[in-house]
Amino acid sequence: MAPSIKSAPINKVKKDNFFVRFGRGIGEWFTNFGKRFADGSIGTKLSHFIFGAGNFYHKQYIKGTMFLVLQILIILFLVLCPSVNGTPYGYKALANLSLSNVTEGGDFDPNTGAFTQGSNCMLMVLFGFVTIAVIIIYIILWFKSIQSSYKADMDIKVGKKPTTFIEDLKELLDSKFHVLMLTPTCIAALVFTVLPTIFMISLAFSTYNQQDMDAQMTTLFHWNGFHNFVAVFTGDGTLGMEIKNRFFPVLGWTLVWAILATVTCYFGGIILALLINKKGLKGKKIFRTIFILTIAVPQFISLLAVRNILGEYGPVNSLLQNLGWTTGPIGFLGLNAADNEYLAKVMVVIINLWVGIPYTMLMTSGILMNIPSDLYEAATVDGASKTKMFFKITLPYVIFVTTPYLISSFVGNINSFNTIFLLTGGGPTYVGYQAGGTDLLVTWLYKVTIDQGSYNTGAVIGIFTFMITATITLVTYRRSKAYNEEDTFQ
Repeated sequence: MAPSIKSAPINKVKKDNFFVRFGRGIGEWFTNFGKRFADGSIGTKLSHFIFGAGNFYHKQYIKGTMFLVLQILIILFLVLCPSVNGTPYGYKALANLSLSNVTEGGDFDPNTGAFTQGSNCMLMVLFGFVTIAVIIIYIILWFKSIQSSYKADMDIKVGKKPTTFIEDLKELLDSKFHVLMLTPTCIAALVFTVLPTIFMISLAFSTYNQQDMDAQMTTLFHWNGFHNFVAVFTGDGTLGMEIKNRFFPVLGWTLVWAILATVTCYFGGIILALLINKKGLKGKKIFRTIFILTIAVPQFISLLAVRNILGEYGPVNSLLQNLGWTTGPIGFLGLNAADNEYLAKVMVVIINLWVGIPYTMLMTSGILMNIPSDLYEAATVDGASKTKMFFKITLPYVIFVTTPYLISSFVGNINSFNTIFLLTGGGPTYVGYQAGGTDLLVTWLYKVTIDQGSYNTGAVIGIFTFMITATITLVTYRRSKAYNEEDTFQ
């Protein structure tokens, strides 16, 4: 008998953690930066101080002029400090970002008739972040100017001529067309999404509260660190005990609502798709059209119509009273303070089925048509029942394909403002509290900011909401088969 040969153990390569990779990346970046400065031409070295110097050195005059003009404009912006309503941009905006140098204002000089304008802290913070964004753009242009010159150095080194502006433009319209199309989108995202988001997040660390500012007859606010976050657990601050007593109940209902709304609409849509796509069923187009109508009609119209139907004086309550089944109107949607909170919660989950199921039905219908028929044929030969085929073939396949949709649907339900606000308005209300029985974090945030002007507290609620949704999304998706086995299905 031949001796058995034991295979050598396979040594698994241990991956470095994020911090080690990050540190190594920074080290390599500085190494490459120094090497580029040492090996580059005179023009490349000058590009570290004057934008476009390397392009002028390589006779790329149009590109060099563009870099130089942008550098001059940004420097003038930072040094000259243009102002809006007395609040400056530039380096002064960076100094004002600390909110340590603010003036009350409002004084009237009877001799000169001049009115002293006080500091506008909101503009000071906003302009400070805008200035930081401009500085980041300056740094990006600085790198691009150096890279452009160093690329020309490398072209010359291999015996090629530096590319002209026309050649760069043709490349931008061909192989780098994605850069041309994505750059305006990135700029728009920075201006209209990133900057406003950073500004709103910063308010969570401030005393920006309209009620306190009106009571003190002032337009000033200051930074207060993590005080607003601590107030969620201690009850300090403007909203005080409301935040402490209502935050966790509202958070709990938000998660319960998101789970119920997601699960019911998801599996309801799958079941409906199976019924409509069943072989031998007549009138499939009619059934699909009926359910698609709920998508065609704007959601807010459907929700407001249901609110009127189930309202205190709506046709449902009127019918129940005329039949003698009830002695008074039933608070289906918790529109009054005395209504039953749990009935309102059940009703919003049921009503949400009408506006949520059709989306899953349409998506699942397409997936069902793409399931290989060989799987069902093999299962039939093996004697599997239809129920077993559903749980072993259909459902795993649908979940595998729709996992990203399932996660996004869950996150969307956490932020489902329309459904709750238009149906119940967050009610039934509690005496002394802004957050009602069916309020989600997002509807409560709306009330805190719009109705009470507590922008700092609203920003805190928004940050907590983001942390919850981001954590659930990342953890769930990273652990799903749709992420780990995206090219296979078993």
